[in-house]
Amino acid sequence: MEIIDFHAHIYPEKIAENAIKGIGDFYSIRIDCNGTADDLEKKGEENGVNRFLVQSVATVPHQVKSINQFIAAECEKHKNFIGFGTLHPDLENPQEDIEDIIRLGLHGVKLHPDTQHFNMDDPKMFPIYDMLQGKLPVLMHCGDYRYTYSHPERLKRVLQNFPKLTVVAAHFGGWSLWDLAAEYLLDTNCYIDTSSSIMFIGRKRANELIKMYGADRVVFGTDYPMWTAGDSIEDIMNLGLCDNELEKIFSGNAKRIIGES
Repeated sequence: MEIIDFHAHIYPEKIAENAIKGIGDFYSIRIDCNGTADDLEKKGEENGVNRFLVQSVATVPHQVKSINQFIAAECEKHKNFIGFGTLHPDLENPQEDIEDIIRLGLHGVKLHPDTQHFNMDDPKMFPIYDMLQGKLPVLMHCGDYRYTYSHPERLKRVLQNFPKLTVVAAHFGGWSLWDLAAEYLLDTNCYIDTSSSIMFIGRKRANELIKMYGADRVVFGTDYPMWTAGDSIEDIMNLGLCDNELEKIFSGNAKRIIGES
């Protein structure tokens, strides 16, 4: 069965160590991976991952172009990488950067409201969402009990205002807010990914959430470098899902999101 890891962060080698430290401090966890493209590929392939959606997040506007160029370059070197670019709410000309993302051959955009410090439903984001809808999907970090930037209720408002915007709501729609995410997002048109969740909510609740959303809306992701694929794949494989559901979660839905099927 083909496996696509739809949620992986990578960093240039010269800054990877500091980036890993920053992530570990932000989430108060120990990270054993080094955050580089080669490490992601090696650890993923050891556990049966065939392809990887790679991205990084611009915490200030001037990082956008260099990050997008880095992701595109890594996709050139690693043919099993699918690249997503980044944007920032304070860009002077987001249309130009969206056009650059498309020109670079990247397949979508990653946004992280908590580290980029913007409310998902802030009206200043609406022109960006409007430019993206119907063109590029968005992988959106969602949920954190410490902040309200990425609260799933905010995402619901975005989806209501931009019905043609394709969004993958990370972490079952709301990290540490999983039940609230289901309350707000169950009847919307977004996808959800499985990253950084099952180890916290357990397999029973994960199975219930997948059944609630439907396997057509779920994509597999690890959140590398925080976690690697081994345990994450085992968790999914042991949820009692049928082969058709597993195929959709591990690769079929991801292909549909990026326009391969």
